[in-house]
Amino acid sequence: MTVHFIGAGPGAPDLITLRGRDLIASCPVCLYAGSLIPRAMLDWCPKDARIIDTAPLDLDAIIAEMQGAHLAGQDVARLHSGDLSIWSACGEQMRRLDALAIPYSVTPGVPAFAAAAASLKRELTLPGVAQSLVLTRTSGRASAMPEREKLATFAASGATLAIHLSIHVIDQVVAELTPFYGAECPVAIVFRASWPDERVLRGTLAEIAEQVRSSGLERTALILVGPALGAEDFGESALYATGYDRRFRPGGGL
Repeated sequence: MTVHFIGAGPGAPDLITLRGRDLIASCPVCLYAGSLIPRAMLDWCPKDARIIDTAPLDLDAIIAEMQGAHLAGQDVARLHSGDLSIWSACGEQMRRLDALAIPYSVTPGVPAFAAAAASLKRELTLPGVAQSLVLTRTSGRASAMPEREKLATFAASGATLAIHLSIHVIDQVVAELTPFYGAECPVAIVFRASWPDERVLRGTLAEIAEQVRSSGLERTALILVGPALGAEDFGESALYATGYDRRFRPGGGL
């Protein structure tokens, strides 16, 4: 028996991995985050599967479901939105399972920032503009940010920022970032990336807060900030340049 933690992707059912889909289809028990996982993904569950929405459950209740399946010898598909490596609350579940000697596996998923970049049709790292992407958030009720992980600290680098779980404090975000990026720095906000009701706001740091207020967006939105979002006059990578000597193209293809 194994608990399979599965990154279900950003929302579109076909953006789950093949491995994740096949694991869902093979497990007689499925635990899913009901507020974030599209119902269509549950269609891959076996017809007689036990399907539990974990949205109203606390950690103890979730682990109890896993433990019950373990005692019954049943594999569990545990679905989380996006990818499991960031803000998934999987760490504490895995720690509990380790203590109970219940085996588990981890299957990655498409993260929200990747789906948002795809919607924008933008590369977030451009030669000579930005070569780093910082995934961060602001403090919230569930988890406070460490003192050293302030937006200003990351903004000082000039990197592209992907700010999660922070749309409700957009004024704070703008105030902290403007001294580093400037009021005209491009910003994009993607609400429910890849879902049928996806919405995109584009603007600058000077105007994006008002756009958010006018839109009524309050949650499930990703804020992307940085020069790479609007740059057109950027250099080309040497990787495909004529004469660039590399292992798979000796002599630059000449």
